[in-house]
Amino acid sequence: MSLTVYRIIVVAFLFIILSSLASALFYLVKDKGKSDRTVQALTVRISLSLVLFLLLMAGHYFGILPPRP
Repeated sequence: MSLTVYRIIVVAFLFIILSSLASALFYLVKDKGKSDRTVQALTVRISLSLVLFLLLMAGHYFGILPPRP
C-alpha cells in the first residue's frame, strides 16, 4: 500500500469521526437526553478513533509511515 493511499484512508477516517461527533451533537440537542442515539454515536466515534490509532501504529511498525526527522 502506498503512502498516498494510506493518507487518503486516514483523512477518510478523520472525516467519518467528525461526522459521528456532529451527529452526536445533533441527537443531544434534538432528543434532549431521552434516547440512546447520542451514546451510540459517541461509541461509534470512540471505536473509529481506536481503529485509526491502531492503523497508524501498524503503519509505523510495518514501515509504511516513515519516521519524521
